[in-house]
Amino acid sequence: MKKILSIDGGGIRGLIPGQVLVALEKKLQAKAGNPEARLAEYFDFFAGTSTGGILCCLLLCPDPKHPGKTKYSAEDAVDLYREYGDDIFSLTFWSRLFNKQPVFNSKYSAKALEEILKKYFAKVRLSELVKPCLLTAYDIQDRKTHFFAQHDFRKKGDGGDFYVRDVCRATSAAPTYFQTALVKSISGISYPLIDGGMYANNPGLCAYSEVRNSRGEPTAKDMFIVSLGTGSENRSYEYESAKDWGAFGWIKPSIDIMMSAAAETTHYHLVKMFSADGREDNYRRIQPAHLRNADPEMDNVSFRNVQALIELGIKTAEDYSDELDSIVERIWKDKDQVEFD
Repeated sequence: MKKILSIDGGGIRGLIPGQVLVALEKKLQAKAGNPEARLAEYFDFFAGTSTGGILCCLLLCPDPKHPGKTKYSAEDAVDLYREYGDDIFSLTFWSRLFNKQPVFNSKYSAKALEEILKKYFAKVRLSELVKPCLLTAYDIQDRKTHFFAQHDFRKKGDGGDFYVRDVCRATSAAPTYFQTALVKSISGISYPLIDGGMYANNPGLCAYSEVRNSRGEPTAKDMFIVSLGTGSENRSYEYESAKDWGAFGWIKPSIDIMMSAAAETTHYHLVKMFSADGREDNYRRIQPAHLRNADPEMDNVSFRNVQALIELGIKTAEDYSDELDSIVERIWKDKDQVEFD
C-alpha cells in the first residue's frame, strides 16, 4: 500500500490543514509511543500546491544534525504561518495607494516570503527532502505545467535540481498576489513560474498519476490517499452584479473560481476512480464544509482571522477525530512496507 499525503493550496488558510496535520502527528506519536515521531516516517509520498507545497517541504526538510530524520514537526510547520503570516502578506506601497487593489503591480512584495523561506530551508535541495514528493507550478514562458518531483532529481543528479526555498517560492506565486517567480535550477537554467493552483489547487490527482507510474504500477487498490483541503469556499457571486463585469471586474473572481473548481474537480475524479475499483475507503478527503467565522480571502492575516482559522483547523481535526484514528490504523498496518521508489 502506497500511503500518500496531499495538501491543497489556499494561502493563510493553510492553517486549517496545518492543524489537522498537528492532530494526525500527535495520534501517530501516541500509537508509536514516541513523542518525536514525524509524519514523514509514515507516508511514502507527498504532494502539495502553493501553501500545501510549503507545508510538504517543511514536513520533509532533513535535519542536518540527525541524518534521515526531519527537522520540523507539524507544529513547527504551522508556526511559520502564525509567526510570519503578516510579514508575508504585508501590503506594498502601490497596493495601499490604490486602496488594496493592485493595478500595475503585484499586491505583495515577495521579498519577505523569500527571506522566510531562506531562513527555514537555507540551501537544502529538492533532492535532499527525506521522501518522494511532487510540487506544482506553471511555466508561463513555455506554457506548460511544471512539476517539481524530488525522486526524479535524486536519479538525475545535480543538473536539474533546485533549492527547496525556490520551489516553495514558485508553487506559491499566485497571480496578482506575488510577482512571477524566476527560479533557477542548480545548473543555472531559469524558469518563470506561477502558482500551481491555477490548474491543480488540489494536487491529489497529480499524486495518484505520479505514484501510478512508479515501479510496479500500483492502482487504486494499492494506494491510500489522505487529501487535506483549506476549506470550502462559501463566497457566492450574484448574477446581477457579475453580468456587467468587464475584464478588470473578473480578475479576482476568475482566479478564485478557477482554484476552487480545480480542487473540486480533482476530488470528483478521485472519488470516481477509487469507487470504480471498489476501494472508496482508500481515499480520504478532510476539510471543513464551511469556513464559519473565517474569511475566505487567502491573504487576510488580521489577528482575528488567523485565530479564526486556527480554531477552525482545531475543530476540523476534532470533527474528523474518528476518521484520523482510522487513518492512523491504516497507516500503522502498513508501516513496515518497502519505501516508494
